[in-house]
Amino acid sequence: MFPNSILGRPPFTPNHHHHNNFFALSPTLYSHQQLIDAQFNFQNAERLSDEKNFPLDGKRQRFHSPHPEPTVVSPIVPLSGERRYSMPPLFHTHYVPDIVRCIPPFREIPFLEPRDIPLPEAKDKLSQQILELFETCQQQISDLKKKELCRTQLQGEIQLLFPQSRLFLVGSSLNGFGTRSSDGDLCLVIKEEPVNQKTEARHILTLVHKHFCTRLSGYIERPQLIRAKVPIVKFRDKVSCMEFDLNVNNIVGIRNTFLLRTYAYLENRVRPLVLVVKKWARHHEINDASRGTLNSYSLVLMVLHYLQTLPEPILPSLQKIYPESFSPLIHLHLVHQAPCNIPPYLSKNESSLGDLLLGFLKYYATEFDWNSQMISVREAKAIPRPDGIEWRNKYICVEEPFDGTNTARAVHEKQKFDAIKDQFLKSWHRLKNKKDLNSILPLRAAILKR
Repeated sequence: MFPNSILGRPPFTPNHHHHNNFFALSPTLYSHQQLIDAQFNFQNAERLSDEKNFPLDGKRQRFHSPHPEPTVVSPIVPLSGERRYSMPPLFHTHYVPDIVRCIPPFREIPFLEPRDIPLPEAKDKLSQQILELFETCQQQISDLKKKELCRTQLQGEIQLLFPQSRLFLVGSSLNGFGTRSSDGDLCLVIKEEPVNQKTEARHILTLVHKHFCTRLSGYIERPQLIRAKVPIVKFRDKVSCMEFDLNVNNIVGIRNTFLLRTYAYLENRVRPLVLVVKKWARHHEINDASRGTLNSYSLVLMVLHYLQTLPEPILPSLQKIYPESFSPLIHLHLVHQAPCNIPPYLSKNESSLGDLLLGFLKYYATEFDWNSQMISVREAKAIPRPDGIEWRNKYICVEEPFDGTNTARAVHEKQKFDAIKDQFLKSWHRLKNKKDLNSILPLRAAILKR
């Protein structure tokens, strides 16, 4: 992606050494020649003229945790004094973040290709429509590889600023629930402990943004520093033409990526159902945290919760069955191993995708008690709302499985909450009567948006 004259060294190629029966790992992600070709394409990519304005607080809310992650990490030996900070001569600043306990060097996480599982059989029209939508719009392995190539090369560049930092691909790109139009979410980990988002994270991203604007201005398009509650840098990769959002030290986002990834491939009805729900919510304008509705992460948790609470559950609580695999104490460079030895879940529930979509809409339209219950994937059931300040006067409560915060706290207006509930009820009635996905989600438009 970036020419050798800029990097001053040959391209980095991931070391793929781990193999298991849950995910098939590609032996090499890209050959040396492919990387050179990608760099050549990057150098010759024409600058796109269309400019895009980003809302100042439009990031999905899973990065908006008001509390630092309440986990205890294993002690990390401080670096020697001469390696304690890393600020290249390019930047002159009086403030240096306290990055004493940096992430120690560790092996590169191998590129994970999805486990190849057969899709469920469609015995009715509605189920067939859901499957066709899923097959057309799901993120392709080629999309994931483009994002992974960008991550690898950007990590090398950012390590010029912070030598022992690591860059993780997180969110829908890696958790199994991405679509062809999904942005790439990146988490820059400077140290395996909380970072003050108002001071340290903002300063770190200021340096990263300046680096993008100077050294990489020909290869990264429209880098923009968003000074939100949790700051991010938004940018576009000219080679893949994909949009990215980069945050600092969203540790919980890395952990929940691999928890959701395990759920995604645990049962073959999960991913098609999640994709159609996300498309449905986006079409009805109830899937935008920046406008006071549900973010995609909350929607995924709502689907998983519904599948856990059926009379014959389709999903269990992974955190209850495999506590050691999803412990918040696991070092970040080992979290990708968590799903590796967990077998598929064999449910006695034989409901079709169409029946499950109908049931999902009905559950939240008529059965779930929004006033007193909280959605908990960790517990695999609806639990009483906590009495903490974060949960009071909230219209929707969805528990983050690791840090216990409310992922749906963006829904803070009654008007928006009523619109969400109303859409569940109207769509349930329409779909029940028509048994045609077009009645609640025009398929032609949904497919065009990918």
